[in-house]
Amino acid sequence: MRGREGPRGWARRTSRNEPEGEHDRGRADGVHRAQDARVPRAGSTLSRDRSTVGTGDRRLRGLMREEELRARLDTLPTSPGCYLFKNKKGVVVYVGKARSLRQRVRQYFQANSSDYRYFIPLLDRVLGDIETVVTATEKEAVLLENSLIKQHRPRYNVRLLDDKDYLSVRLDKRVPWPRLEIVRRPRVDGAVYFGPYPSSTEARRTLKTINRHFQLRTCDNEEFASRTRPCLEYQIKRCSGPCVLPVPPEEYAAQVEYVEMFLGGRTGELVGSLEREMRAASAAMEFERAARLRDQINAVASVTETQRVAVVSDLDRDVVGIYREGDGVVLTLLLVRNGFVRDTQSLVFGRAELPDDELVAQVLSGRYGSEGATIPDEVVLPLEPEGSAGIAEWLTEQRGKAVRIVVKPEPGEGSGAPLLAMAMENARHAFREKRMAVASAGGQAEALARALDLEEPPRTIECVDISHHAGAETVGAVVCLLDGVAYKPGYKGFHVRSENTGDDYKAMYEVLSRRFRRGKNREKGWELPDLFVVDGGRGQLNIAVTVLQELGISDMPVCSLAKERENVLGEKVVDRVYQPGRKNPVTIRDNGPALVLLARARDEAHRFANKTREALHHKKRLRSELDGLPGLGPVAARALLRKFGSVAGVAEATYAEIAAVPKVGPMRARAAYEHLHPGVLQLPEHEDP
Repeated sequence: MRGREGPRGWARRTSRNEPEGEHDRGRADGVHRAQDARVPRAGSTLSRDRSTVGTGDRRLRGLMREEELRARLDTLPTSPGCYLFKNKKGVVVYVGKARSLRQRVRQYFQANSSDYRYFIPLLDRVLGDIETVVTATEKEAVLLENSLIKQHRPRYNVRLLDDKDYLSVRLDKRVPWPRLEIVRRPRVDGAVYFGPYPSSTEARRTLKTINRHFQLRTCDNEEFASRTRPCLEYQIKRCSGPCVLPVPPEEYAAQVEYVEMFLGGRTGELVGSLEREMRAASAAMEFERAARLRDQINAVASVTETQRVAVVSDLDRDVVGIYREGDGVVLTLLLVRNGFVRDTQSLVFGRAELPDDELVAQVLSGRYGSEGATIPDEVVLPLEPEGSAGIAEWLTEQRGKAVRIVVKPEPGEGSGAPLLAMAMENARHAFREKRMAVASAGGQAEALARALDLEEPPRTIECVDISHHAGAETVGAVVCLLDGVAYKPGYKGFHVRSENTGDDYKAMYEVLSRRFRRGKNREKGWELPDLFVVDGGRGQLNIAVTVLQELGISDMPVCSLAKERENVLGEKVVDRVYQPGRKNPVTIRDNGPALVLLARARDEAHRFANKTREALHHKKRLRSELDGLPGLGPVAARALLRKFGSVAGVAEATYAEIAAVPKVGPMRARAAYEHLHPGVLQLPEHEDP
């Protein structure tokens, strides 16, 4: 039976403490209070009652009893909607959608359902209550699920990388001289977005290829407007120099169209256009231009050769493959454009108790739910997710064109069956590679535990390194390895505050004191590791031991790793590992798994320390004489530099010209002018620009 629902476009939340009558017999028995919650538009936030669900009922103080659960399942509505699993404290731990709430939720508690065998034990441990929200259509259930996940951030829902962790390439053809930009958050602003790219390396490699052969400008609008001569990009033939040179707008617009074809995967159309233009240039005896077009054709051909022809079809497809062993899952996405596999992306889930169809549905919602997401003509799946019709309707609305969801397509010309087989094989291969990497990291940790006589193999390893530039700009860097792999959220950079910044020992003391003190205080994100490694020899190790003793930390293993060097006889001495209380280095086999793991941590710490120092140096190098000037301020300083181009340009300007710059005014203009012209002219207090 159906639960009550409001007008179309509204969702009705069923209630447990409300009396049950003839019109609400199909409601879920376990919700605090009935209320209407409008199904939000995509991207909006759901407004709902935040009161704790049923905290006064003694049954919510423990896990749900079997007889209570059976009665609850029998009263669930058959309508589409969303369901919320809550723990014994009333906290939402999982949100899902369903075309039939009763049928879907029942599946979680059927022990003979193989697809749910990993999720059932999880429910037994945490489930305290079930809440349902009825919607009018499956599409509204998709929208509501997205909003509920954003609002509650449930623990067991799939958490993909946040939008800011993906990169897209932006092309705005509305500006006079368009350029490509790398952005993290696409917006609905009229520009064209390509991607997302799973790594910055891939996105920047694509831009490098385009800049080498299509010569669009790379400078931002402010730099473009202030240039008086071509930059280095023009000299190495990676930009046509439209900032100062008379580049025909129609030629530049043609290059923009070619770039859009290239990024959109329309390589066949692009090569045809380039060949026609090359023949026309050759006939007009413009051989230099024809040679440039020939190079562009060769560049496109070389990129196309590396792409595998998947199927003869002009449809754009995203194909999903999945492979599971236990609670370990790898999901692979093939991006197919015009019959070519343009990219392959893999998502690895170490502990995925969710059923496969739930996992696939949530990955689709996460990928296509952000603004500016690229949605293909067809999405090919290995299994049918719950509410697939609603997902297709939602994707069609997002894209503005029809989107099909195809499940296990039949073999045939132009079908997605070969693509699906390829995606499944890629997922299986990625899983095996991940398993081998984990096994290798586990073996290295075990070997390290034996070598250092640790109680158990270390899962988290941190390493510290100090870097400075000619004794100045000293920084410290702490990196973290989790199961042998770099764990970026655990990275920490420190700007050394002490006066003797060129002293490695004092810098090490300051950095370790700051890091260990916060770990001792149990601050979130600063937990102490299973093993701490110091980049250096006995001296650096003694500094770490001193800091630990001063802070009263005695249960954290620490060692140091000295770099490879040559002795006085010219013999190469390999990396040496030191431990507190031992005079001689620890005997570890050269190139053995234990030393490989330590060297990986040391090398990563060295890389991150240099990166942190270079960022600090770059920031200081970009500071001008106007920065920090009393009475001026950073906003006014930037406004002056934008207007006059440099500090020298500001010095050549008159007081009236400086004061006329927006965001500067008379008082700030006086401060800048008198600083740049000391003793030359002191303006009276009453003088105006």
